Amino acid sequence: MGLLTFSPGQTRVKICGLKTSADVDAAVLAGMDAVGFVFYSPSVRAVSPNIAAQLISRLPAGADAVGLVVNATDEEFATIRAAASITLWQFHGDETPQRCVQLARGEPWMKAARIGAGFAFDEFSLQYGGANAFLLDALVDGYGGGGVPFDWQGIPQTWVSENAPRVVLSGGLNTHNVGEAIARLHPCAVDVSSGVESSRGVKDPALMAEFVNAVRAADANASSQ
Repeated sequence: MGLLTFSPGQTRVKICGLKTSADVDAAVLAGMDAVGFVFYSPSVRAVSPNIAAQLISRLPAGADAVGLVVNATDEEFATIRAAASITLWQFHGDETPQRCVQLARGEPWMKAARIGAGFAFDEFSLQYGGANAFLLDALVDGYGGGGVPFDWQGIPQTWVSENAPRVVLSGGLNTHNVGEAIARLHPCAVDVSSGVESSRGVKDPALMAEFVNAVRAADANASSQ
């Protein structure tokens, strides 16, 4: 099933920042719903469009290939689209709603929200109302995610309830805290990158499997209550 197939009690999992065939194979074995490819050259997890195309070919039917871009130019975006079969775009920079729509050209997309003190959730979801999903990440220096958690308690419960089918929770998730996050917010999906790495930018197959298992355990626990 794809990342944004909302089913109450079944949280979808995206593993982001994959760079090698071994990464993708381990993510598939772990049971992910989507994998993310970073097209942002300053990131240690960045891949070229051609490498991403090779990795995407290893995905099973139904799994989403998410393309993370940060303030991409028309030329950069066109190069990615021409090479890699991206099924869901993730705009992680300062893209306006109009820019997201222009680049996506009718294809599914989500907009990353960088959550800091006083973040205007209602304004954000209204502004980017055309998005298929809202990815909630921590406010850090730079772009592309920093592996830092934010205060989930600061997310208005009414906003979460209204937007749950479109909420993808990110920001410092790992095996130890994803259960709490799911129990509190019940998002459509969770997104992990640094939380399944043995060192910066290096994915760990065991941690990927443990993370997906932790998500499934959290779902099972929620359904039993």
